[in-house]
Amino acid sequence: MRSDIVKRGVERAPHRSLLRSLGCTDRDLDQPFIGIVNSFSEIVPGHIHLNVIADAVKGGVRSAGGTPFEVNTIGVCDGIAMGHEGMKYSLPSRELIADSVEIVAQAHAFDALVFIPNCDKIVPGMLMAAVRLNIPAIFISGGPMLAGRWQGRSLDVNSIFTAVGKVAAGEMSEEELDELERVACPGCGSCSGMFTANTMNCLTEALGMSLPGSGTIPAVDARRIGLAREAGRQVMELLAKGICPCDIITQEAVENAFVVDMALGGSTNSVLHLMAIAYEAGIEFTLSEINKISEKTPHLSKLSPAGDYHIEDLDLAGGIPAVMKEAKSILNMGLKRVSGKSLDDELSAAKVRNKEVIRSISQPHSPTGGLTVLFGNLAPEGGVVKSAAVSPQMLTHEGAARVFDSEDKATQAILGGAIKPGQVVVIRYEGPKGGPGMREMLGPTSLLSGMGLDESVALITDGRFSGATKGAAIGHVSPEAASGGPIAALRDGDKIVIDIPGNKIDVELTEEEIRRRLSQLPEFEPKIKTGYLRRYAERVSSASRGAVFER
Repeated sequence: MRSDIVKRGVERAPHRSLLRSLGCTDRDLDQPFIGIVNSFSEIVPGHIHLNVIADAVKGGVRSAGGTPFEVNTIGVCDGIAMGHEGMKYSLPSRELIADSVEIVAQAHAFDALVFIPNCDKIVPGMLMAAVRLNIPAIFISGGPMLAGRWQGRSLDVNSIFTAVGKVAAGEMSEEELDELERVACPGCGSCSGMFTANTMNCLTEALGMSLPGSGTIPAVDARRIGLAREAGRQVMELLAKGICPCDIITQEAVENAFVVDMALGGSTNSVLHLMAIAYEAGIEFTLSEINKISEKTPHLSKLSPAGDYHIEDLDLAGGIPAVMKEAKSILNMGLKRVSGKSLDDELSAAKVRNKEVIRSISQPHSPTGGLTVLFGNLAPEGGVVKSAAVSPQMLTHEGAARVFDSEDKATQAILGGAIKPGQVVVIRYEGPKGGPGMREMLGPTSLLSGMGLDESVALITDGRFSGATKGAAIGHVSPEAASGGPIAALRDGDKIVIDIPGNKIDVELTEEEIRRRLSQLPEFEPKIKTGYLRRYAERVSSASRGAVFER
């Protein structure tokens, strides 16, 4: 066992003494050491209850003959960080989470790991650490929040962001907004739509790194406690059999995750994260391959923000196993799973219980997947759009650019009524290096939606969007402005042509004119000159590569 290096032999008497100070008995020292990597926090709604999940996991580990040690990682609540300088730290936290897990697991020689994530960057950060360390591991998420209710309809946090735009447009009173605010997020869990957190938890299940149900069972459901206990037991099976994350997260498994992503119409952030996970696992994956998967994958489930259903509805309809069973003909079967079963065996008992929440592959919402990667002279390395959440009339769009060098300036212009139907809002210098940190921009997109402009105005950025974003919002435009990408050459009035079905995004400028304008720009000056964000900006790669640190 790996842990022998900290507990066996005469020379390890000091180490054993320290372990005994924790309350370890001889039996505890004889058993495998299992790290319980918890992201519990009292500031993140998706994580406030994770100490209960951890207790159940530890009980499962002990019942199967392991000695659990709970450790922690940081986490950022994207909703609370949204719209201010705090959002610059969200994506960069992913790398810190991966690094912190590596440090604590290696320093204490854990034999296996149980990961307890729930929200946006914590899930991929932990998955990156899992493949980097490549010791037996299993994931159990904290589960989704239940949807709120107001005036007979279901709500989520995106309802509030959109309502702010309605107040600005005079379509809702501040008193109504106050009522909405108090009921939209009724308790613990990851925000209840198919936003980034729930997308990544569902894709962790699709990858095979968590037991069935981990992505969709509500946070407050007693089944989640039972699943957590079972995850604690199952990690001991993985340890006994020597099954490690890189045995499970293969090229074929990543393709499966993208199939499920397309079928669900998941968050555009999933593209960043799955590519980063693949990079850590040594798997080559390009943006063009994602379009190939999208072309063969029907869009089966329309959850908020694309539709009115929430994760609890997906769970009741059969969850991720039901989605995968419906898409079985386009999945790679026979892959290893943390359950110890093959994917075929896992799906044998799956059943679609609501054919409106999970449509059949023969009657999908659309014949292609819910995410699309666009290429063109404005995005030579690609840009990503959640096509499932785009109104049909905006799938193709031509409009004059309104260019802003920050999210804050664009938000002021939208609130001030300066954006007109037919235009294309461009927000640049918000990419991984330029931001730095590639802020999510749920504020501007929600304002456009709340003001009734999402069906006539497109938005493009080298930053990124929340999974709650809807409309013709094209993010991750690469190369970014700070790296001299064509988006830096744009000026007000330039005609931008968007063709989502054709996978294209262009500006009506010649290559010569783009080069001329770029040559006239001053050298990019970093916005942040100290601290972690300065170091992050110096190392981070393009969004087209997952915004990973260069090796």
